Amino acid sequence: MSKSSGTGAIWRRPVFWVGLAIPTFLALYVVLLLATLPEETGREISFAELRQRMVDKEVTSAVYLDFDNRVLLRSAGEQLWAALPGNEGIVAGVLNTALEQGIPIETDSQSIKKLLVPLSVLVPALLFVSVLLFVHLGLRGGGLGRSRQRKKATDRSVTFADVAGNDDAVEEVRELRDFLMHPERLKEIGAQPPKGILLVGPPGTGKTLLARAIAGEAGVPFFSISGTDFVEMFVGVGAARVRDIFKQVRQSAPAILFIDELDAAGKARGGGTAEGSGSDERDQTLNQLLVEMDGFDQYSGVVLIGATNRPDVLDPALLRRGRFDRQVVVDRPDRGGRVAILRVHAKGKQLDPRVDLDAVAARTPGFTGADLASMMNEAALLAARRDRAAIGVQELEEAADRVLAGNERARLLTAEEKRAVAYHEGGHAVVAWAVPGSDPVTKISVVSRGNALGMTWMVPDEERFIVTKSELLGRMAISLGGMAAEELVLGEPTSAPRADLRRVSAIARQMVCELGMSESLGRLALGRQLENPYLGGDMFHRDFSESVALEIDREMRRVSEEAYAMAHEILVANRQLLDSLAGALVEVETIRDPELSEYAAAVVQPEKHRAARGRDGRLAVRGLPVPKQTG
Repeated sequence: MSKSSGTGAIWRRPVFWVGLAIPTFLALYVVLLLATLPEETGREISFAELRQRMVDKEVTSAVYLDFDNRVLLRSAGEQLWAALPGNEGIVAGVLNTALEQGIPIETDSQSIKKLLVPLSVLVPALLFVSVLLFVHLGLRGGGLGRSRQRKKATDRSVTFADVAGNDDAVEEVRELRDFLMHPERLKEIGAQPPKGILLVGPPGTGKTLLARAIAGEAGVPFFSISGTDFVEMFVGVGAARVRDIFKQVRQSAPAILFIDELDAAGKARGGGTAEGSGSDERDQTLNQLLVEMDGFDQYSGVVLIGATNRPDVLDPALLRRGRFDRQVVVDRPDRGGRVAILRVHAKGKQLDPRVDLDAVAARTPGFTGADLASMMNEAALLAARRDRAAIGVQELEEAADRVLAGNERARLLTAEEKRAVAYHEGGHAVVAWAVPGSDPVTKISVVSRGNALGMTWMVPDEERFIVTKSELLGRMAISLGGMAAEELVLGEPTSAPRADLRRVSAIARQMVCELGMSESLGRLALGRQLENPYLGGDMFHRDFSESVALEIDREMRRVSEEAYAMAHEILVANRQLLDSLAGALVEVETIRDPELSEYAAAVVQPEKHRAARGRDGRLAVRGLPVPKQTG
């Protein structure tokens, strides 16, 4: 379509003229409002002063304004005006007084203003009708109902080679490329391609990139829109936009429609009213989306790809077979995946020959593709800031720390505070060295980063997916090592272990309520953890009695005290090592390998626990009562 023809189509749309009428009527109303305002010429005087001046013959001339019900007069060379009361007898009396005193007075009927009064009432009504008509036409696709998708023409710049670290997800969607390129093959054999694929996973793992790669591999147009673009204040706008974008995608078939943040438009219905009647705007949008997904043929060449990190809130009707037929998990990459991602983002960057990307991947567990991309960019910025010819190991290490914990902060700690932080971090490290099977400590620092006054870095040798009870207890002991060191050396705890205590409480609740690791409560899953595995947030739903809740509290306390006793015992046995490590941290602030290996080699394993044991064989630490067994 040519540019001129496109412009003509706009001129022919009713919504264009209605939209033009709205500012026209608005401007006309403002003009009428200003035109009908009363005239204020000169200084205002009261009605009593007006009559007195007329009786004293101080008025040389006067004009009565019929519409404004005012008198304009000249007295002693000054221009004055006075408002008259709304009484015909008073107005006639003023006119008679002027005639009796020989004052020349004229009457201005102000016919133009009288003519404008009906228009000043009619124009607001027309303005209101125009707004309603504009909204109505917009809902029918004339403007408001137009979708806000971003269409990219056939672009082969992004392919599966760019989607590193998610080989399983790539294999899951590879057949979509084959279907878009050769749909007749599946039709001949009788196989039905999936209508929709839902990509689920944490933020930053490459869901959008994977969808673009499918389009790039198949060489088809790529339509992208966010779920929030469907949600509007006006009821019906979202449904109209759903109809519009599906219409455009069908016209461009074969094509891919990608809906990011699908949970914004696909939440479970029933939230609009108490009865869940579906009258809410979000519900109508979802209903239209379901209808459109049922409305296109599987061999039409249209593939719908959704992405979300909240699959738990999606409507069940959206996830059934025939709509989103397949869910593909795009999870955080493992070590090999991180190496592949680092190689992709290292293209075009000058790396020092001593940089080992496998070692970098090993010290960045849990990083997503977006985190690794940010880390490489931060390292490049640091190298440029330091006038380095290439990105070195030091820049990559500092960039990883920035992504993980934030930038270094120049906090002026007192000598006592710095000493407390040093013992706190040293306590974590000493306990970690003594606990069997714990992750190696690679770095200890008392330099403030983000909200933390100090940090102890522990990087696993290998990624593990199953954890034993003793390992969970060891993790709790490591987390409580900082607090135990404070009480051992300073005589009392500080406010530093807040994050450690939250971590310990979470592990203890998980052991007691979810993993069946409590002897008194048995092998039961107590309560429901309403959590999102991709965002990290969770909410505990209680479905047990008060007596069980009390026993859960006792078991959580017992487990945490057992872990604290372990940490305290290790630190008492290694007090000299703790003092040496804390002193070095106060002096140099940061200690890395290989210096840490020397400290780790000096750790002494305690021969026995300092806590006494109860009759049932469980620990009763620091005088706390042993929890009773439930019948």
